[in-house]
Amino acid sequence: MKVGVVKESFPDERRVALIPDSIPMIKKGGHEVLVQAGAGVSAGYPDAAYRDKGAQVIGDRAEVFRDADAIVQVRGLGANQAAGQADAALMKPGQVVIAMVDPLGEPKSVAALAERKVTAFALELMPRITRAQSMDVLSSMATIAGYKAVIMAADTAPRMFPMYMTAAGTVTAAHAFVIGAGVAGLQAIAMCKRLGAVVKAYDVRPAVKEQVESLGGKFVELPLETATAEDKGGYAKEMSEDFLRKQREMMAAVIAESHIMITTAAIPGKKSPVLVTGEMIKGMHPGSVIVDLAAERGGNCEGTKADEIVVTDNGVTILGPTNLPSTVPFHASQMFSRNVLTFLKELTKDGMLALDMENEVHRDTLLTKDGEVVHSRIRELLNLPPRDVPVAAGAIAQSAGEERKS
Repeated sequence: MKVGVVKESFPDERRVALIPDSIPMIKKGGHEVLVQAGAGVSAGYPDAAYRDKGAQVIGDRAEVFRDADAIVQVRGLGANQAAGQADAALMKPGQVVIAMVDPLGEPKSVAALAERKVTAFALELMPRITRAQSMDVLSSMATIAGYKAVIMAADTAPRMFPMYMTAAGTVTAAHAFVIGAGVAGLQAIAMCKRLGAVVKAYDVRPAVKEQVESLGGKFVELPLETATAEDKGGYAKEMSEDFLRKQREMMAAVIAESHIMITTAAIPGKKSPVLVTGEMIKGMHPGSVIVDLAAERGGNCEGTKADEIVVTDNGVTILGPTNLPSTVPFHASQMFSRNVLTFLKELTKDGMLALDMENEVHRDTLLTKDGEVVHSRIRELLNLPPRDVPVAAGAIAQSAGEERKS
């Protein structure tokens, strides 16, 4: 199988899906690798490095799509709505596409991939099971986002993080509060602690208390009902407005004493829950900094603006970055590439695609095949009937037509 790697076309996206060091292992699996010229340059991987590792570097993007049996990208159609349309036009029937495609947020893009008759896999839908950890791009990228969020906060804040006792007096440690103790939140806790801050953290899942404390943070416990806060896949679920209101009231005191706040609460395919109101922000110290990692879907804070810096009337700075992994492209690409490499090994045998729908990794990530949306959850979002219920061909065509009109 010929595996194609193209340059990312999403604005300011500096990552690349496969790095040169992954090429020999891919070739060992019976594949050839085609790389668009310049694909890795912005991440720190020049074309010569790909050639040295055995890849064929091709100048024309369309030629890579034409010749490759599989295309791997960081952002495919759905996660790259504007420029991704041009790539979709280059895809050919039967081609394998592996990328982040935001299927829960942009299900119509999955329907568009089905129309191209490609076999598409969504890396975001990797099941959270032990065997799939080495393929989990969301966790890899969240690790980088949590790290970089703290670096941004430290660079923006008018105070230092650690306590110092000097001849000029004592500098007290900054107080940091991390909301959400998933992968990004845990990394943020660890980074704040390394820099010397006093760290507190909160999560709707009380089971993460031990993880927070193992990193040196203090877990904030709120007497709220959390039995339904996590879905079967290990992701946070959307909570009721009454729950969120009570949560905000109880967090207000902790937020008021914080100089740094990192918010990470995101729900796949949904608008981010607003956990921090304008009133709560008014209670923070002047000069405090908030880094809202949920900004891409609206943010966890009132006043957050995606990819903008907002300074409130009381002097609190709110940062809303939407693609922090791209700001650390060398190592982000290294981690992403390892995830993709492992996934390719999982999907192929003797250089060919070997789909097994009894395999949880295959089944949960497969979106489209043979011109049809096959993922049950995405079919629900598109108002398509379940695949195991026989329907007339005309009914399917009508459903698809109605979806395109909406």
